[in-house]
Amino acid sequence: MTTHIAGIDHVQLAAPPNCEAVVRAFFGDMLGMVELTKPEKLQARGGVWFQCGAQQLHIGVEQDFVPAKKAHPAFLVRDLTRLCETLARAGYLAVEDPLPGIRRCFVFDPFGNRLEFVELEE
Repeated sequence: MTTHIAGIDHVQLAAPPNCEAVVRAFFGDMLGMVELTKPEKLQARGGVWFQCGAQQLHIGVEQDFVPAKKAHPAFLVRDLTRLCETLARAGYLAVEDPLPGIRRCFVFDPFGNRLEFVELEE
């Protein structure tokens, strides 16, 4: 039997206990992701879920949290310059690292997880 992957449903990042207010401020308020209601059965575990285009981003609580410094999600954005300016005003260093035909930058979230933001050049 062959398995056929149809796509990505969600990506999960970890964060320390009691992270929810900071998660909402960064991913919701600053990045503009829309928060989703977690299933009732999972709410006691903590964390926050967001809609991210056709996919979801789940921020889950990990008791012995260690940030992901290399592994990372890459988010498509519409205005990388504006995003980098917004992040800089909030004290986050966005390091640009373009590739041919792709503008991109890397940022560490409030917990030290690496994030990539990509804007395709037209």
